Amino acid sequence: MENEKIIIKPLLTEKSYSGIANKVYTFIVAKNAGKVEIKNAVEKLFNVKVARVNTSIVKGHKKTQNTKAGRTVGKTSDYKKAVVTLTADSKTIAFFDSLS
Repeated sequence: MENEKIIIKPLLTEKSYSGIANKVYTFIVAKNAGKVEIKNAVEKLFNVKVARVNTSIVKGHKKTQNTKAGRTVGKTSDYKKAVVTLTADSKTIAFFDSLS
């Protein structure tokens, strides 16, 4: 799988912002990507050294909406989240530097 298809987008939440100072970054990744593939993709795309990768599957939640036609119920999609920790001697990812 191509590196650009493994890393879908960064996940920017309050908790992920607190990890930027410690070189801990959070990404939404492809569901079928493994930890080794994610590590290689981050190293190639951002030219950094990865110490470890933690992954989890985040389940979508139900959403209800009241309309003129009645109540509609939907669900947000599931996604895979990867928390990437860089080594101490690695440089930071430039995209996240402007956020912290």
